[in-house]
This record gives sequence, structure tokens and C-alpha cells, in this order.
Amino acid sequence: MLAALPLLLAAVTAAPPALAATPGATAAAVPVTPVLTPTMGWNSWNKFGCNIDEALIRETADALVASGLARAGYEYVNLDDCWMATTRDVNGDLQSDPVRFPSGIKALADYIHAKGLKIGIYESAGTATCAVAGAYPGSLDHEAADARQFASWDIDLLKYDNCNSDNRPYLDRFKAMGDALKATGRPIVYMLCSWGKEAPWSTYGPASGGGAWRTTEDIGNFWSNGSQSTPMGVVDILDAQVGLEPYSGPNAWNDMDMLEVGNGGLTDTESRAHFSLWSLLNSPLILGNDLRTLDPVTKAILTNPEVLEVDQDWGGSQGRRVRDLGGGLEVWAKPMSDGSVTAVLFNRSAATATITTSAAELGLGGSDTYTLRDLWAGTDSTSTGTVSASVPSHGVVMYRIHWASTTASARPAPTR
Repeated sequence: MLAALPLLLAAVTAAPPALAATPGATAAAVPVTPVLTPTMGWNSWNKFGCNIDEALIRETADALVASGLARAGYEYVNLDDCWMATTRDVNGDLQSDPVRFPSGIKALADYIHAKGLKIGIYESAGTATCAVAGAYPGSLDHEAADARQFASWDIDLLKYDNCNSDNRPYLDRFKAMGDALKATGRPIVYMLCSWGKEAPWSTYGPASGGGAWRTTEDIGNFWSNGSQSTPMGVVDILDAQVGLEPYSGPNAWNDMDMLEVGNGGLTDTESRAHFSLWSLLNSPLILGNDLRTLDPVTKAILTNPEVLEVDQDWGGSQGRRVRDLGGGLEVWAKPMSDGSVTAVLFNRSAATATITTSAAELGLGGSDTYTLRDLWAGTDSTSTGTVSASVPSHGVVMYRIHWASTTASARPAPTR
């Protein structure tokens, strides 16, 4: 996986408020296990729901390696809901469905680990999980036993959902599992899936030992429906991120939910926009499509190394909306650890439009010439400060912008 770099421009703190570095909750976050860069992998839910078995999971692990996605940084193979039997065993422990996972989870973990990958699993901070009207047992009041079970199976990640909570406080429920995971001694990435309820980013997320927390309800396989309830469109989830910048960073990532790229509900243009914006905001990148039938366009989107670098790089703040130009035209940007800035010119309107900003507005003043790298076209250009492009409907142009020369006022040096 691409490593996040710790450098932060001194200039960023003097930049316009839109790109100021944000300390947030990250300094105090003590996760179950360190999560220095946003998690990358695959999850079964978006495409398959409850229709999963060990053959599918093994084939997905195979495809992750064969397709080159693993080399690109996608390393987790995550089982979502419905992997377990409907009852615990005679000892009160979780067990896999005997028909769909007859070899058991430990054997599946061994298979995945042998490929150089990691395995994630799902549970809920409630009396039952979310699927099939509470048919599967939850982990509420079983946290210690379930955490030990996950560790004995060599699990590497837990997605912890929020259904059937028995109306107990969020902090009590999620911290109980976080403490139980820590007690096992195994490094297990802890991803809270409480749908943004009661602001986990500033309250119980860090206190529970989470390394990431969902900021919204579940994503749907479509562009937008204007809803803030499940399912939400890509644009609706993006809108809900405004103002959350202070709470993201190493060990404390805002999770915008799994990707819908490759699932057929978005055009290729919309898929590039979806992937660009999730990357700009340092969201975990969890694939949600069928990797066994990966088409070339989808693969090219998901493996664009320059866009992936934006997601995995930490320059002091996640991406944020710099300006809303009206009419569905927006400028989003984030500082990069090498002193550059990545900008997304985003057109959510129904027609192609020109979107214009400037290096100064992006917090990158102090030069009389700039280089602009178009991360999707793979082309370079120069500018004296104007950043502009014709952007298709529901599309983006994504630039990484560097100083090319400095004016008399010297370009500030990076500081740690």
C-alpha cells in the first residue's frame, strides 16, 4: 500500500481557511491497531449482500491478485453480514454457516493470507446483525468471546455495525468491542459502522479505539436521490462530508462507505468522479464490485496510481470544498505532503461547463509559474496561476498542482 508521508507545508497554515491544516481528534486517537493510511480492499456487501460463500471469497482473493488490484494496494478481503450460522455453538461462540462456509473461517483466512492478503469480518454492536430481520447473532454482551474468536481465526479487520442496539449508548457498545479487540493482542483494524449517528468522528469513534468510522447511512448504486437515509447516492454522501475535515487523519479516518464503481449504476464519467472525490477526502477505498468479471475501464479507474497516491497521502487535511460556484459547479482540494495541492473541479450539473479557480485560492501562492498534472488524462501543462478546465456533466477534472518557479518571496519550506 502507498505510504502516507508526514510532511506538512508551513504555508498551509497561512493558506485560505479552505485548506488550513486541521488537528482534529486524530492527535488523541488511540486505535485498536494503527491505521496510518486509509484502508484499501474489497467487501462482499454492495454486490452480493447475503449471497456469499467460501468459493466466492476464495475466487475474489484470486482475482484481487490476478488482476493487479493487490499490487495497487487493495489488500483486505472482507466478509460482510451473513457469513455466520444463525445460532452460536454449544460454547456460546460464533460459528460460520456450515453449508456456505463448510471449511470454516480459519481455513479461509489461511487461504487469503497465503496470497499475501488480509481478511476482514463483520459483526454488529447489537443483539443481532442487520440482515434478514435479525436472523444472525450480534456481539452485544459477547464482545470478549467474539474478539477472542476473531483473533483465533487470524482476522485482520472488523467492520462493526449498529443494528439491534437494545437502545444502549453508542460509546458503551463500541468501546466494549474496541477494548476486547485490544485485549486479544492481535492487530485488528477496527472500523465502526454506526452510520454517522451521534458524530462518531468527534465522540465515541476515537474513544472506542476505532481507526475509521462511517459518516453516513449506506451508499446506493446511483448518483443521487437527495436523501440522507439509506440508501444514499454518491453526491448525497459527498455533501454530508462538508465540515468533517477537522476529524480526519492517520488513525482516525472518515469513512464515506464502500465504492460502487463497477456495479453498473454509474456511468464511467460518474465512476471517475466518485473515485476521485473519495480519494481526495482520504476515505478508505473498499471495492464493492464483482472482481471476477472486472472490465478494463473499471480496472483502469480503480488502479490509477496517481489518484491512489492522493488517497494514501496525508498533507495535513483531508480534501474539502473550497468553493461552491453555484449551478452545480464546485472546487474541492487538499494539500499534499510534498507541498503540492490536488484539486478536483466537479460538475454536478446536467451540462458540460468550464470551472475556474486559482493557485492562490487553493493555498499555493508564491510562484509565477505552476505545473498542472491532469491525473486522469495523464498530461502536463503550465499556468501562471489560473486553474481551469471544461468538465463534463457529472464529471471531474483532477489536477495535482506544483510550483514551477518562485517569485521574490521565497516558497516556504516543508516542516514536520
